[in-house]
Amino acid sequence: MIRGLNIPVLIIFGPTASGKTSLASSLFSSDNPTAPFSAQAEIISADSMQVYRGMDIGTAKPSPSFLEHLPHHLLDIRDPSEQFCAGDFVRLADNACKDIHSRGKLPVILGGTAFYVKNFLYGLPVTPESDPEVRRFYIERMKHDGAAVLFRELEAVDRESAGRINIHDEYRIIRALEVFSASGQPLSSFNLSNTQRDGYRFLVLALDRSREVLYERINRRVEEMFSDGLSDEVQTLIAKGYTAPDPGMQAIGYREFFSSESGNMADILAQIQLDSRKYAKRQETFIRSIPDIYHFDADDRTGITETVRGFFGT
Repeated sequence: MIRGLNIPVLIIFGPTASGKTSLASSLFSSDNPTAPFSAQAEIISADSMQVYRGMDIGTAKPSPSFLEHLPHHLLDIRDPSEQFCAGDFVRLADNACKDIHSRGKLPVILGGTAFYVKNFLYGLPVTPESDPEVRRFYIERMKHDGAAVLFRELEAVDRESAGRINIHDEYRIIRALEVFSASGQPLSSFNLSNTQRDGYRFLVLALDRSREVLYERINRRVEEMFSDGLSDEVQTLIAKGYTAPDPGMQAIGYREFFSSESGNMADILAQIQLDSRKYAKRQETFIRSIPDIYHFDADDRTGITETVRGFFGT
């Protein structure tokens, strides 16, 4: 929480491949002569995987030339072996908002990791503190029994949390089991506040596309990723020692290279497209759970521009 301030923050949210980066460029980029708010904003990435170094193609990370004209925060701040969670995002996004605002610019949170956006809007749920003994117990069990066994145990006591956690995400599986062990309550029962955080004035825009168009854009984007060298990027990461259990390697676009039985590039490409479409559907569902959002057709630049202009002027 940033006490004593009332920082305006624009949040542009939408499923993968909905056109968030393109919209940000059309509104704010300093090299776009038609941008109505050129050089008046900086972006805070709310993408849980763009934080990782070396994962550029598979996360659709903005190019270095684009970043010169529209500064971004929270990119390339972790190695793929390091954990990055919602608490990290909220803390770092708070710092970035304060910094951007102090320089007379508008903080714009851009991304599709719904959990991060919701935690930033409403604050982190209060959960039991970590118990070192319980944590060591589950860490040892993870080493001995493996993630699949502990994931099944989590499903038995907290199916809702298990539905949000990747089966290879050892850190979050352990944390969810630790919370249940310490409190007797599932992690999913520790709900977020329904009141937006103090210290900010939020405008939240959601970009909508028809399912057919969105899926076509997703399929095309994945094909472009392979043309741009996604396979080589993954092999470079593997050569550096990163493996399937690493947090970064659990991202869509990377984990499929480890889980593929055939190793055939066409099969991996198709699986990434399928996983991306499923993820987009979950993102759309999560977006609908957040109140006070302005929904726009992703191509309605006029309506979005006028809404942002009103936000600037109030």
